[in-house]
This record gives sequence, structure tokens and C-alpha cells, in this order.
Amino acid sequence: MNKVAFAFGFILLLLCGCANLPASNTQTASTVPTRQEQPSILIILLDDLGYSDIGAFGSEIRTPNIDSLAARGATFSQFYVYPRCSPTRAALMTGRYPHEAGLAFLTTPEGSNPPAGPYQGYLEPSLPTLPGLLRNAGYKTYMSGKWHLGEAPENWPRNRGFDRYFGLISGASSYYELLENSMTERRMALDDNPFTPPETGFFMTDATTDYAQVFLKEHREASPDRPFFLYLAYTAPHWPLHAPEADIHAYDGVYDNGWNSIRAARYAAMKKR
Repeated sequence: MNKVAFAFGFILLLLCGCANLPASNTQTASTVPTRQEQPSILIILLDDLGYSDIGAFGSEIRTPNIDSLAARGATFSQFYVYPRCSPTRAALMTGRYPHEAGLAFLTTPEGSNPPAGPYQGYLEPSLPTLPGLLRNAGYKTYMSGKWHLGEAPENWPRNRGFDRYFGLISGASSYYELLENSMTERRMALDDNPFTPPETGFFMTDATTDYAQVFLKEHREASPDRPFFLYLAYTAPHWPLHAPEADIHAYDGVYDNGWNSIRAARYAAMKKR
């Protein structure tokens, strides 16, 4: 089995490197690596999750798959994160401070005309991105999930280094539909095309996983000898905190004793880790 490198990022607890990268998106590899020469890379990012929400760090929330990976891998005792979603994602995608990447705050609406600079509200076009550099080095690059780094189509993932994309372009949305009466337009995309969820049977978290699996299946069929980079960026657990009824009822009674009780139990469990 080919080696796969796993990296886990959490929006509130994301370790973002700020090493300087080349000032150009152009990087030519001398040779195209194969999967035997380079590991495939999977980054799983969870939105607005506190690290104590993970079972491996003492949570009452059951996260067995992540716990299993943590037990077999590495966990961190120190971290740094930006206090907003878009700045953290911008740092992850570019390796730069968010102010350098044009996302010191949040994204700006399509059609607005913000001044260029730290608060322009979209990923700075002149900066190379992680998927772009990896694609130039021979990787196939895929993303499924929340983007939130530019609302206008020229700033969508496929224009910033990804070969395939599915997910939520905007910052937050219902997990079941795109609401038409929201303060700003919410949009989803499949590659370069707008995507509208079906009226029934759609759930954002499941769809994010399903499309990631589709991309990897296509990769195995079309490019089995190429390494891949998959950025799997869930909207969950960002508000509005939607979950299937069965998942909600699985926690009936767990929180009846209130916030302080849960906090004390988590803290005691964390000290044992």
C-alpha cells in the first residue's frame, strides 16, 4: 500500500506555517514524481472545532476514526491559529500571513470593489498556493468542502491550483439547502459550475465525503501512478449545527447537567491524555 501522509487542521486550532514561498505561481518540476517516489497527501479540516471536541483530547463526543488516527500518529501540545475562518484558510493555502494573502478578515461579495491589499477579501492572485505548487511538482490535486477564499469565479479553487472541486464557496450555509433569504448569496460549485443541492436527500457533510471519494476513485482509474493531494474541508461543525436526527438522539441526556459539568469532565479527561 502506498504511503499516505495525513495532516489534521482545525479552524480554531490550525497549525499554519508562515514560511516565505516564491513570489510566482510558476514552478516547474524537473521530473514528474510517481506514487512510489512521493507520498499522497490528505488534509482534513474541520470548521470552528475546538480541540477538546475530539475524543482523543477528552471529549464526550464520539470520534472513533479520528481517535484511531491520533493513536497511530502524532498529536500536538502547542498550536497557533488565526481567530477567523478565512484568514486561517488563507495561511494554510499559501504559507503566508493572512494580511499578505489578502484575507486579513473575511471574503468580500462578488461585484464589490475593495481596495487591493490585506482586506481585499480574496486570495491574492500573485501568491503561489499549496495545491498549485504540488500540481506543478506532478501531483493531482482535489478539494471537497468549504472554500471561503474568494466569491468571484476567478477566485474559485480550480483557478488556484485544484484539478477538481466540489463544495461550498461561501462561508456558511444550511447543511440541507442554499437559503435564498440570507444576507449574502450562498453558493456552491462543482468544478467551475454553480451547484444546486437536490431538494431531498442532501446533507452537506455526507456530500463532501461522497465527492472526495468520487475524486479518489477517478484518480485511481485515470492516474494510478501519480501522487494526489486531497484537501477535505468540512463545513461541520460551523453553525447552523445541523445533524441527522439519529445522530442528535444518540446524545440524549449527555448534556443535561449543563456547561460547567461538561467543562469539568473534559478538563479532567484532558489531563489524563
